[in-house]
Amino acid sequence: MTRFVGREKELRALQRPLDRVDVTDRRGQCLLMRGRRRVGKSHLVEEFTERAGVPTVFFAASRQQQREVGLFVSEIAESTLPGRDLLAAANPQDWDAALRLLAAALPDDQRSIVVIDEFPYLLADDPSLDAVFQKQWDRLLSKKPVLLILVGSDLAMMEQLNTYGKAFYQRATEMVIPPLSPVETGEIVGVDNPADAFDAFLVTGGLPLICHEWPKGMTMWEYFTDALHDPTSALVVSAERALAAEFPDDALARTVLEQIGAGERTFANIQRAAGGLQPTSTTRALKLLVGKRVVAREVPLSTKPSRESRYRVADSYLRFWLQFIGPHFAELERGRGDRIVTRITSGWESWRGRAIEPVVREAINRLQPIGGLPEAGAVGGYWTRTNVPEIDIVGADREPVANKIRFVGTIKWLENSPLDQHDLNRLIGHLDDIPGTSKATPTIAVSRSGVTAGGAARTLGPEDLLSAWP
Repeated sequence: MTRFVGREKELRALQRPLDRVDVTDRRGQCLLMRGRRRVGKSHLVEEFTERAGVPTVFFAASRQQQREVGLFVSEIAESTLPGRDLLAAANPQDWDAALRLLAAALPDDQRSIVVIDEFPYLLADDPSLDAVFQKQWDRLLSKKPVLLILVGSDLAMMEQLNTYGKAFYQRATEMVIPPLSPVETGEIVGVDNPADAFDAFLVTGGLPLICHEWPKGMTMWEYFTDALHDPTSALVVSAERALAAEFPDDALARTVLEQIGAGERTFANIQRAAGGLQPTSTTRALKLLVGKRVVAREVPLSTKPSRESRYRVADSYLRFWLQFIGPHFAELERGRGDRIVTRITSGWESWRGRAIEPVVREAINRLQPIGGLPEAGAVGGYWTRTNVPEIDIVGADREPVANKIRFVGTIKWLENSPLDQHDLNRLIGHLDDIPGTSKATPTIAVSRSGVTAGGAARTLGPEDLLSAWP
């Protein structure tokens, strides 16, 4: 069985609502769990139910529409619920009846767990189904000592379930399953160097399936050679499977996403690269991609409002795949993974230099308060339409429009080239060009290979950044 590295925190978080299930008063708990596709939600829940050792039913929705009710009842009949025999001859025709049967099968004298994986698949077939679940939860299920866990990869849909006016508002707690952190990623793949841990994180996105496929102790370049000669490896197929599940019928969204993955960041450039799409079509596709949290929309962080939006692929692994693997899938099928390795080799430092920026910003946000710097409520970047200036790090009291800029910084993430005085002076030279900053604004110098410049309020390297994830 795959070892759970770094998931003890999540397992403890799952245990808390189970502990709140009250057998004496027969009071159940509901948990809404969400996370990106292939982040390991299902495996985590399976591990939790196994450790819990209580009667459990685990149902994974599969977009089979009319068959889903029957499959759900079959799972109950084959589960460890003590009342499962009640369903041996049952043939409910709808979810309302199926949930009543579930309530009858649940024990009254001990805790139990019911997991419905990929719950959004059911809602996609029947948008009113959440109201059916709410009704049976209020009437029957919540009066059983059961923990009901609804799991989903559609982040926006899962978030909406617990908002005002929706079915599970104030009826459920929420849990977000993140990717493995750079620390956990480095531990799984077996690297000791913090800089190498960040490289592994950029490639895998912290997705457990890819991390565990990476032979422990193998260098990144050895892993590329190994994985890219196998067209069924997790590195190769995980993105395509996730996109097929996320956008089964939306070719336009895929087209726009591919342009962002190729490096286009502005609306105009994305529209042009996608073949001159109509503005309304581009807007709709971007809205869908941002809504599903596949793409992040960012605006410059300063004391002045800006409309210079930029877009980036939110998941690091998907960003890597869209740049180097997806466009050349035919080569993999011809057994020419070596050509992709060659492209990665030639484009790696340029791609990595851009890809590391949001990871550095997140690390700085997590590390606060950082000695020598005022604390910031938001960490972002700043740019203009002409990219003069383009600032890697901006710490401010709030976003999207700041009241006060706390610090600014520059990132140099090269293999053997430290951040020198010229790099820092270039940042300092732009302090008067950023709304809200002045020559007195503190500066941060972030480098993969050390800092030789003097004058920065704080310098940070890979080891410092990695400490943001305990």
